[in-house]
Amino acid sequence: MNNHTTDRCEFSIVMPCLNEAETVGDCVKKAILFLKENGISGEVIVADNGSIDGSVSIAQESGARVVSVGEKGYGSALMGGINAADGEFIIMGDSDGSHDFLSLMPFVEKLRLGFDLVVGNRFKGGIERYAMSFVNKYIGNPILSSLGRIFFKSRIKDFHCGLRGFTKRAFERMDLRTTGMEFASEMIVKATLSGMKVIEVPTTMSAPGRTRPPHLKPLSDGWRHLRFLLLYSPRWLFLYPGFALMVLGFAVGITLLPGSILSLDVHTMLYAATGIIIGLQSVSFAILTKVFAMQEKLLPQHPGLNRLLDIVKLEYSLIFGGLLLLLGLAGTIYAIILISEGDFSNLGVTRTMRIIIPSITLLSVGFQIIFTSFFLSILKLKIK
Repeated sequence: MNNHTTDRCEFSIVMPCLNEAETVGDCVKKAILFLKENGISGEVIVADNGSIDGSVSIAQESGARVVSVGEKGYGSALMGGINAADGEFIIMGDSDGSHDFLSLMPFVEKLRLGFDLVVGNRFKGGIERYAMSFVNKYIGNPILSSLGRIFFKSRIKDFHCGLRGFTKRAFERMDLRTTGMEFASEMIVKATLSGMKVIEVPTTMSAPGRTRPPHLKPLSDGWRHLRFLLLYSPRWLFLYPGFALMVLGFAVGITLLPGSILSLDVHTMLYAATGIIIGLQSVSFAILTKVFAMQEKLLPQHPGLNRLLDIVKLEYSLIFGGLLLLLGLAGTIYAIILISEGDFSNLGVTRTMRIIIPSITLLSVGFQIIFTSFFLSILKLKIK
């Protein structure tokens, strides 16, 4: 085993640690034994996140190299340990006794075959009784993993397994940013979106060997994972709902423009116009969020969107928005003329609203397109 010498280090086993005195020593010893029994050149790193229970000295005495990470959080601890690792390949796993560090060969084999990220699947390998709560096992993990597969077209079925392996080069390409528990989701999402070779292997999960309360908070951490998945998928958060609102609002509005249908009249038409405006705003947010995320390297570049943005120049958008403003202004002027001629009251509220509602909608949409175009142009300028 490599003890941080100049010898080639193939594998680094990294464990985050925060007050795991009851289990970290055993985890380190098992990881070292695995490396020795399989003739693997490697090291064991414990990324300590501020333990005050003696975890650091226990890890060192057991043979690990301890890296102190000041910034709090599961993701922060792992990033600190991984950045300090010398191995060409990294295997990360928790130091609470829930992962089997003696059975890491499936990860080693897949990484040696050229896979960029290998994720453990506890549901295929087996979950020991009491190792995972009922809520996490049957509700939280399955729902969040399903959303991850839908949103990002990932094939991973256990998004939150903490035992996984990856190449150091792939980790650098991912450029991970999250510092909390959502770090695990970000890794899979970015690897998938970047076109990396990702695969799952069965692994087991044992009941943690500690007596202290777990760091994981199901509700708050579950929400953080869900929030992350939504924020990293502008299509599902903004684009699809917004586009659906626009189409539905336009269809209802056009249908009611000539006159009422059944009990639907201008009141429904007003809601339809609101749907169009909100829908367009949501679609605008989707585009702006995607561009900003690509700019800040939170998401990989999207060639299709980049080509579209090159075609749809600021001037074209301003012209289109200006035309909609002119149409809305024309409808408004027509309504004012009717008022001045005294015909407005004779037409009745429902008929006049069929002039006013489309005019206001065109004005709102026109201004929105113009403002969004300017904002998008600023983002694109920064990219260049």
